[in-house]
Amino acid sequence: MRIALLADLHANRDAVEACLRKLEKAGHDQLVLLGDLVGYGPDPAWVVDFAHEAQARGAVVVRGNHDEAVATAAGERMHASARFGVDWTRSQLTEAQRAWLRDLPLSVREEDRLYVHANAHAPAAWGYVNSRLAATHSLAATDAWLTFCGHEHAPALYHGQAGQAACFTPQPGFAMPLAPARRWLAIPGACGQPRDGNPAAACALLDTRARSLTFLRVPYDHDAVAARILAAGLPAELARRLAGGQ
Repeated sequence: MRIALLADLHANRDAVEACLRKLEKAGHDQLVLLGDLVGYGPDPAWVVDFAHEAQARGAVVVRGNHDEAVATAAGERMHASARFGVDWTRSQLTEAQRAWLRDLPLSVREEDRLYVHANAHAPAAWGYVNSRLAATHSLAATDAWLTFCGHEHAPALYHGQAGQAACFTPQPGFAMPLAPARRWLAIPGACGQPRDGNPAAACALLDTRARSLTFLRVPYDHDAVAARILAAGLPAELARRLAGGQ
């Protein structure tokens, strides 16, 4: 099976569509959306409808912290521009769309794979897997061979080794073999708002038969999305971050 993975879509229709074109050309059997469908971007209704329809066709969709904040009117712990985006996004969605976001699961287990937005050890606390220590905690919390997370907005690949996680720097376009004797944690990177200095949208493709994972970067017209962010009255900071991949 070939599984396409998108994380942190963040209401960025152009980035999502660019990744889907790339993934459809590569070929895949299943789609997984690792949370934060909304927040920051100008197209929340489109992204929620796309994800809802994909779920109805068999896609796995998990809840992210922005999805929860929009669905429950939470978000007090977010920085100012994120809180503004949450409030604006709520105004763009119907009650039914918000209810669907609220009811998404925090994690989904399929065979030897775990899908979660933030981490495996405390998914509802929204802690980042941004270090070997954090990856070690997540790997210790599940017996899944491969855990996929979002939330961090930068691609990363960890594996368990002697009780501690080691980290690889993923190379886009290279099919990374995942040894079955090791346990892995992969972060595809952000589709809708990358933060690793590269503005290209991020996604990934898992081949379960070959046990390989390919990280992908997909350029798109981020300037057009930035213009729509400004036209919607969202904070200018959110538009600037797209250009710099920050």
